[in-house]
Amino acid sequence: MNLGSIFGFKKQSSRSEAPSHWVKCPKCQALMYYKEVEALNSVCPKCNNHFRIDAKKRIELLADEGSFEEKDASLSPNDPLKFVDKKSYKKRLEEGKAKTGRTSSVISGSCSINNIPTELVVFDFSFMGGSLGSVEGEKIVRAINRAIENRSGLVIVSASGGARMQESTFSLMQMSKTSAALKKLANEKLPYISVLTDPTMGGVSASFAMLGDIIIAEPNSLIGFAGQRVIKQTIGADLPEGFQRAEFLLEHGLIDKVVDRNEMKESIANFLKLFLKDK
Repeated sequence: MNLGSIFGFKKQSSRSEAPSHWVKCPKCQALMYYKEVEALNSVCPKCNNHFRIDAKKRIELLADEGSFEEKDASLSPNDPLKFVDKKSYKKRLEEGKAKTGRTSSVISGSCSINNIPTELVVFDFSFMGGSLGSVEGEKIVRAINRAIENRSGLVIVSASGGARMQESTFSLMQMSKTSAALKKLANEKLPYISVLTDPTMGGVSASFAMLGDIIIAEPNSLIGFAGQRVIKQTIGADLPEGFQRAEFLLEHGLIDKVVDRNEMKESIANFLKLFLKDK
């Protein structure tokens, strides 16, 4: 795991700059040795701020050791619209692959969580902001179909800026595609646990991320549809303190529980066990 990409620090070339083995918490401003933070799975020991982590680390924390078997890794996006903004979509995909070693922002597969068979889907914000495209939607639907076939639970861990603009309507279609597939899962009375991490925004929050039988969030995660500045400009009013943070959503009944990262696996396992006890 690249600690620099997670904590936002780089190797320094001069003595006047802070050494690379130290990290500053953006919330409490505490300066800590990075191994101290790493030992707590990238959680600040001073203020409990949860740093962002990549999909590989997330899988290590949730899946039983050696149990995760990745599926659909060969799926890769194409460029049906030949989209170009500041860069071509093809170039952005190449950069995402060079950065993460993968061809999409989602890793999906079968695993066990505390010995409970589970289909696990994890977003990686490092790949194009965890954006939802055609491949990501297809991986989610295939994971849902496997859960139905295997009579197991489904867990999706979201970390996304929303729908992938470079795929336009093809991306937006994934919102309805994944939602329809989740309806099939619900008809089979199989559980879907949605885990929201920082950030979960846009078309992801407006579709499958908020459709869980149980919706869990990490502390202080940014969760919403549009950004706060856009909302404020639209309604012409100041927004409440903590608006769009996990604790605010919990207080207003939009999610079920805020769970510390180091307690997440146990919480998910307990919910899966509850829902699957008669299966």
